[in-house]
Amino acid sequence: MEEDNPKFKKLARHSKNPFRGSHINNLDDGCLMLIFSFLSPIPDRYNTALVCHRWRFLACHPRLWLRVDRSVKDLSQPGVYPSIETAVSAARPGDTILIAAGGIHRTSNIQIKKPLCLIGAGELPDDTTLICSRGSESALEFLSTCKLANLTVRAELGCCLLHRSGRLTIDGCILQCESNPLDHLSHAIVTTATANRGIQSVLKNTTNSVTVTRTRIEGGAKAVLTSGTLSLQQVRVIYTRTSLFFWFSVEQS
Repeated sequence: MEEDNPKFKKLARHSKNPFRGSHINNLDDGCLMLIFSFLSPIPDRYNTALVCHRWRFLACHPRLWLRVDRSVKDLSQPGVYPSIETAVSAARPGDTILIAAGGIHRTSNIQIKKPLCLIGAGELPDDTTLICSRGSESALEFLSTCKLANLTVRAELGCCLLHRSGRLTIDGCILQCESNPLDHLSHAIVTTATANRGIQSVLKNTTNSVTVTRTRIEGGAKAVLTSGTLSLQQVRVIYTRTSLFFWFSVEQS
């Protein structure tokens, strides 16, 4: 009988799986880019660029990243900006800003009022340094939900990061307060946020908080200063030969 023929059995087995033979590379560029947009920038979207030339082109497309690169002379390139301030101003809510490694990026009281992700482009946080000059209140001021990753932020006086509102996530960064006679006025993180109460804030997921993971904090009077109603919680510290790595959250108790 035909049913007992191995050739017919093989054809039947293939026909039962209509998706057999389909491949992600059969999708067009627009579909692939949409899929990449849902990946976390580091490390997932970064790793997709290592697969092949096509994926590298799509994963590094300006639609998925805004780049800060002071070495680029042709600023007519889409998505490339000479400073963090201009990139933040041009960014749309939800954008990711990739800050070029090497050199020093001067930042002073840059207000971020929309959800953004700022990521250092180097292999280590030391490769991308943001410096807040003396006389400035902070390097970056956050008034929306944002994420910082793989960056070094250094403050000569004042604080590295000022959190006003929103959910701020700091992952794999280095926060440094330089030693000086007024060291007691320096803090790595200052939050003035208050706890959002009521059912509306819960439904809209607009709670104020700061979450710190795998982050080195050096110098300053305190790692975090709270002047609002949030409190420091879930503190974990790992001691190494040269540094202290912190995990903690600042949220409503």
